[in-house]
Formats: sequence, C-alpha cells, structure tokens
Amino acid sequence: MKISLNWLKDYIHTDLSTDKICELLTAIGLEVEGVEAFESIKGGLKDLVVGEVKTCEKHENADKLSVCSVDVGGEAPLQIVCGAPNVAAGQKVIVAPVGSTIFPSEGEPFNIGKAKIRGVQSFGMICAEDEIGLGASHDGILVLPEATPVGQPVKELYDIYSDTIIEIGLTPNRSDAQSHIGVARDLAAAIKIQEKQAIQVQWPSVDAFEVANTNHHIEVSVENLKACPRYAGVVISGLEIKPSPTWLQNKLKAIGVRPISNVVDITNFINHELGQPLHAFDLEKITGKQIMVQNLPQGTKFTTLDEVERSLSDEDLMICNAEEGMCIGGVFGGLKSGVTDSTTAIFLESAYFDPRTIRRTELRHDLRTDAAVKFEKGIDPELQVYALKRAALMMQELAGGEITSEVVDIYPTPIERAIVTLSYKRLNTLTGIDMAPELTKEILSLLDFDIKSETETGLELFVPQYRNDVTREADVIEEVLRIYGLDNVPISGKVNFEIGYGLNTSDELRNLLSDQLSAQGFYEIITNSITRSKYYNNLEDSSVVKPLNSLNAHLDILRPAMLMTGLESIAHNQNRNMIDCKFYDFGKTYSVKADGAFQENMHVALYTSGNQQAESWTNFSQPADFYELKAFVEQLFAKSGLGKTKVKTEVGDQFEYGIAYQVKGQTIAEVGKVAKTFLQQAGIKKSVYYADIDFQVLLNAYEANQQKFKAIPKYPSMRRDLALVVNKEVEYASIKKIASVKTGPQLRSMNLFDVFESEEKLGAGKKSYAVSFTFRDDKATLTDEVVDAEMKKLIKGFQEELSAEVRS
Repeated sequence: MKISLNWLKDYIHTDLSTDKICELLTAIGLEVEGVEAFESIKGGLKDLVVGEVKTCEKHENADKLSVCSVDVGGEAPLQIVCGAPNVAAGQKVIVAPVGSTIFPSEGEPFNIGKAKIRGVQSFGMICAEDEIGLGASHDGILVLPEATPVGQPVKELYDIYSDTIIEIGLTPNRSDAQSHIGVARDLAAAIKIQEKQAIQVQWPSVDAFEVANTNHHIEVSVENLKACPRYAGVVISGLEIKPSPTWLQNKLKAIGVRPISNVVDITNFINHELGQPLHAFDLEKITGKQIMVQNLPQGTKFTTLDEVERSLSDEDLMICNAEEGMCIGGVFGGLKSGVTDSTTAIFLESAYFDPRTIRRTELRHDLRTDAAVKFEKGIDPELQVYALKRAALMMQELAGGEITSEVVDIYPTPIERAIVTLSYKRLNTLTGIDMAPELTKEILSLLDFDIKSETETGLELFVPQYRNDVTREADVIEEVLRIYGLDNVPISGKVNFEIGYGLNTSDELRNLLSDQLSAQGFYEIITNSITRSKYYNNLEDSSVVKPLNSLNAHLDILRPAMLMTGLESIAHNQNRNMIDCKFYDFGKTYSVKADGAFQENMHVALYTSGNQQAESWTNFSQPADFYELKAFVEQLFAKSGLGKTKVKTEVGDQFEYGIAYQVKGQTIAEVGKVAKTFLQQAGIKKSVYYADIDFQVLLNAYEANQQKFKAIPKYPSMRRDLALVVNKEVEYASIKKIASVKTGPQLRSMNLFDVFESEEKLGAGKKSYAVSFTFRDDKATLTDEVVDAEMKKLIKGFQEELSAEVRS
C-alpha cells in the first residue's frame, strides 16, 4: 500500500525525519517495504536551462535538420543540431546541455552527451514537451514566452510537486490501516509514547456541511441487511464535471491513482484518505427515484463499467433503481449509471458491506477492485456519514455543486462494539514489562479503546469498531506492546520458558495408530474439512454446517462425513497413474444437532484401492479387498485396547457391502466396499475399500486400558484345529461368541484359516469353517487332558447352538 508523506502530514504535524517515521511505522507493525521520491514532472527538470536560438541554418547534409547557435547564458553559445520543424532564430527554448539527464513522458530516462550528427558536432538538445515529461506532444520543440530570462533553470518555471512515497506491506488483519488517516492514527500514538511529543490526529472538519434544499428525494430501501448493515447517501446537484485541480491530481498520481474527473477523483481521494469507498451514481439514471439494495435472480445479466456482460449469482448484492441493477454493491459499478462529462447531479453512496459477501462476489466474477479489497477486509461501520459530508464539501468546492437532499442513513441494527477484558498481571507476564496502569490506559486511549469498567487488577474495554481483528486479551496486549515499542522492552538478564508436559493421550494414541498404519504401508493424508454440498443432497439442509467465510463458491459446507474428501485424494493420485493407494486420515466431521448446537466428531478413515503391494518378481499382484482392510481395522482396535465388539452386516448406503462394529448397541466403525455411485461422483473407476472409525471410542478405550508391563509367557501354548460344518447363514462371529462363553481363560486366540463350500461333499446349504484354537496357562504347562476337555466343551456348544457337525 502506498502512503504519501505529504498527505500523512496533513493530519499529523511532526518534524521527524522520513527515516525516523519509517522506523516507527515498521516498529508498530506497518512494515515499510520501500521508499521512493515522487515528482509531478519526472526528474524535476533538473539541469535543464532556458536558451535563446541566435541563429538557425539548414544542415548541409540533411534536409530535415537545422544547425542552431543557442545562448544559454554561458561564455559562448552552444552549437546544437535540431530536427524540429518549428525551430527558428529568436525563440526562447528549453535546452538539455551535455551531461544532463532527461525523463521523457514515455520510456526510460537517458543522458545527453556530445554527438556528431551527419558530420556536424552537437552540444546538447533543444527539447519538445514529451521529451522532458511536460506533455505528450512531439510535433515540435516547446517554445517559451519571449520574456523568459536566458540561463534560468527550467525547474523554476514550473510548479513541481515533490513527495515521498512510503510502501507499506500491510498484513491482512490490519484493515484499520488501509488509509492515510488510519496510518496517521497509529503513527501519532507511537510518536507520543515513544518520542514523547505531544501530537494529535487532525481530522478534516465537516462542520460546514449544510443541506441547501431538499428538491431531490431518493427513496432508499435495503432488503438484505445482513449483506449491507448500513447504507447512506446524499444528492449533490449543479455539478460541473471537469478535470480536478492540480493539487488533487498530484496527490492521486503520487500514490499511483490515475485522475479522471473532479467528482470521481474526490471519491478516490476519500477512499485513500479515510478508507471509506464511495460510489457516485448519475441522478438521471436512477429511474423511479428509487434505490433498492437487494439480490437479483440467478443468471440475471449485468454489464459492468469495463463493458463486460456478467451473469449474476443470486448471492451477489446489487444496488438497483426501479427497473434494473446499477452496481454490484461494494465491488464494481455498472456501465449505464456512472458519472459522465454530461452529468450535473449525482447520488453519492457511502455504505458498509459485509466482508464475506464482498469476498464471495469478488471471487465469483474475478473482480478485485480497490473498493472490494477494502470492504472484504472490513471497514469502520461508523464512518459512512462523515465520509459523505467530507466528499460533499469537496464537491461543492471543486465542482460547484450544492446539497439538495437530506442525508439518507439506513442503519437499523448498529454493529455492537466488542468487549475484551485485560488483566494487568497478564499484560506484565506476556510482555515482561512492569507497566504502570496509567501508561496502559494512555496507550489504549490513543488507539480509541474506551474503558467500560475498571478494577485494581485490570480493565474491561470497548474495542473500536474499525479494529475487527481485536477479539481477545492477547490482541489487546499486542496493541499496547507495539505502541510502547518492542525495542523499549528491557533486557531482564534471565530467560523464562514453560516446560512441556508431554503429549496428551489423544496425541499419544494418534501417534501410536499412525505408526501402526505406516508400518503396514499406509500413507497419511490431510484432507480439506470444507467440501461440496452436491455430495450430500440426501441430507437435510438444517443438519449441515455452512461456513460464513468460504473462499470458494463450490466448497460451501463443512463435511458431514469423511468419505468424499478421501475419495478426492484417491482420484487425484490415480489420475496421475498412482494406482495403488493405501491412505489414512485423522479428521473431523461436522453437523447440527436437533437443538441447533454444532457437533464435531473425530474420525480415523482408512482407504485402500489398487493392489495390496507393488508388483514385483517376489510376489504376484493381489487386489485390495475387504478382508485386508478389516484386518487393519481390528489391529487398530487391539492397539487401542478396545475390548469385545459386536458385528452387524447393516451398513450405510455409501457401501456396496460391509460390516459395522458395535459397542453397547452403538456403531463405532464401518468397513466395506464403496458403492459405485459414490465412486462416480469422485471420478474413480477402480474399486475402493473404506473404513470409518470413531476416534473418540478408541481414545476412551485407550485411556481406560493404559497398557501395563506383561511378562513374557513362561509356558508353551497348545493349538487345536477344528473343521465345523454349519448352515450357510451361520457367521463366523457366532462361532467366536460361543467359544468366548464355553471356555475359560486358557483360550487365548482363535483364527479362521479356511472356508469350504461343496454341495457334493457337505450337502445343500452347508459350508465348513476351519478354525484354530490356541490355549495357554500362565501358571503351568497345559496337558492334553486339559485342552481336550476344553475342546469337548466347544464342540458341544457348537452342536447345541449351531447344529454344527465336526468334519473329519
């Protein structure tokens, strides 16, 4: 952001050097990235002198050149070869002598040296206006009035405006410093505290504002108060549109703004002075004498000032007359309603627009205007009427207008000031300064913080409306410290730091599971918690969380489930020929409960697609499958210390098939093959297997079953295998459940190692499970008799409850 030093000093009167001002600005968080000199005439006409052409003769070797003898007040006239068609003896001209540098209106500056032109020596240059930055004409040399003294420095003939331009790298949170007044306010506070100079910001007076008559009444209505909490305006008539005076043009040029006309230049001036964008509508173009701030139907066509026809969104805020839109509110004006050379009356708008609305519209239409940039960061909602009056007074002065309506100010629900509590003890702890309460209050007062209440231990403060970035105690402390001066913090001679207390159990478990999955060949992904609502058309709108400040029109909700963001990652990889994907993701899902409260749930999501392992000569390619992923999930259960779970085959519609794990009737995880409809939404052609686990359940189990040291078993284990013929509908989970009831603690594990089906060998509707049972006793070596007895209990239980037969 460019700040004019001359302009800055209109509001604060200080004799500090430019270097000191830049040092202070950087110290208070307005980092100076560069300083450059500005001159209204480039180069300032330095070294150029007035000369008189004594003689002018045709060049012997060139028809279009003349050889002139020019008196510049030196000991002898200069011989100069000139190609201008209008050069003649007796003229007073501008001469660039040898050794000088000229700065043309277009192009780079160049040095003047001695030259031989067609065999004739030339010792300088007689200048045209475009060659020295005085204009655009190159029709001939610039001829000065006859009375101009020979030898006079040319820079004395022109009123050259000089300024120092400071380039500030403004951080996004400092919307309050988007103007010269904003920078002056901060700088004045720093000068008073750090330089001990009594100084105040001099705001331009608007006391002279007066309504001449009310001949022009405009009916204003705001239909979308959320997008436009405040809308103000006034009619100014009897205007003469013409170029701005030189002083105003120079101020704008100095900061890189092109002058257009007096009315437009004044709106730009106010924008950079106060940080309040204004917009002027030609009064004759406001049909029906009505202004409506509203949204128009989706797809409405609107042509902006750049002559581009745009298709509007129904979320774009429009400033409309009785028939059509005139302006995209806070972003860009319309082609039909703007100020032209024939305009004699305007409606001047000064509004506060919702930053989120502006940002979304700006992105939708790729329109990053200066006004939109200010509105999207947030402006002062109390400045609109003051800015109107300031601009109206300038227009009366520079365009001959008069105020012919009352000021319209629609502000039904004033934006409340934030309240923040400041503890003196906390201030001193964070800053390392034993700051007196009176100094703290003085700094806060300079920054427009008002005291709501005060105690011996601290303050309750009203935050100024223009500081939307100050929301907590630490922000207030930062404000105090930057004005006090970081360089003024004393060296204490000791270092204080907090000793870490290690990871909490949530991070501990997350690291544990990450290590487990990474060892199994998984890669961690971090997906966006903001996703597309089109993925979840089946959900009720009231249950979905919509962000207020989404930067993308398509990413418009917080994800209610993990699946689709992971599928997008798989699609991204597989589209780049990375077919084999094994991903895990720790992330949150978001929803709205029946009572309107927001709910966040932490999940662990696993995804497999492609082959289980990379293809090589040591192994055959084996596609990822359901059972592989199921095993990974159960390993995570074991790692977390999760006890017994119940398995159900009823799963969500995101699965083609799968299983759900339940604890106490609550589903804590689902595993399965992703349904094709979901794969198609993500653009995936390969099969994908997905597991969604409630991380909180794993965490609860982990905290309740903190692993303790277990001695290595001293006694051997014994294994028995059993082939059971059961009805086809019998699940393996039923066998595990019966085994857990029928045997004692010696049964340490079970493993299903084969499933066999054959009507010829087993009969119709039958299948065989081959199961291994591992037994061990921690206190003694098991005998065959003990294990055989346990196996008999198992077989009896399987026969009675499952009608199972033991297959030999």
